[in-house]
Amino acid sequence: MSQAGLDYGKMMQRALRGVMAESLGVAAREGLPGGHHFYITFDTRHPGVDMPDWLRAQFPEEITIVIQHEFWDLAVTPDRFSVGLSFSNRAATLVVPFDAVTTFVDPHAEFGLKFDAHDAEDDEGPEPGPGDGPGAEAEPPSPPAPGGDVVSLDRFRKR
Repeated sequence: MSQAGLDYGKMMQRALRGVMAESLGVAAREGLPGGHHFYITFDTRHPGVDMPDWLRAQFPEEITIVIQHEFWDLAVTPDRFSVGLSFSNRAATLVVPFDAVTTFVDPHAEFGLKFDAHDAEDDEGPEPGPGDGPGAEAEPPSPPAPGGDVVSLDRFRKR
């Protein structure tokens, strides 16, 4: 909590990360329902991100992964998720803290969340730029179609 009072921006971040965690939890327990699938962009430099060195060399700052057809061993804990994916026919297991995630999109539901680049106490330092390319599948995430729900927390950020 900041000295000025309640930090609603951080509270919203945690709550909306909970939506993402619950969505991933459903997919881990029951599989992806219908046409749902997830584009998840995360900061590969964030503490706690675990990925093979060869993949980190390709995506040293940010990567977008797709959880749709080819994934396995999706597991969700209170603060992170892990998943197996194939990158150019090379298997990799990724462990991603929820705080490392910068975007979560479900194109089927026309739903997306954009998070602050970091959830640290101080808000100093630049935010990462756009991704360097696709993750496990063909294309990077695009914003949901007009009329979809995109929740951006930028307006709640302490300036």
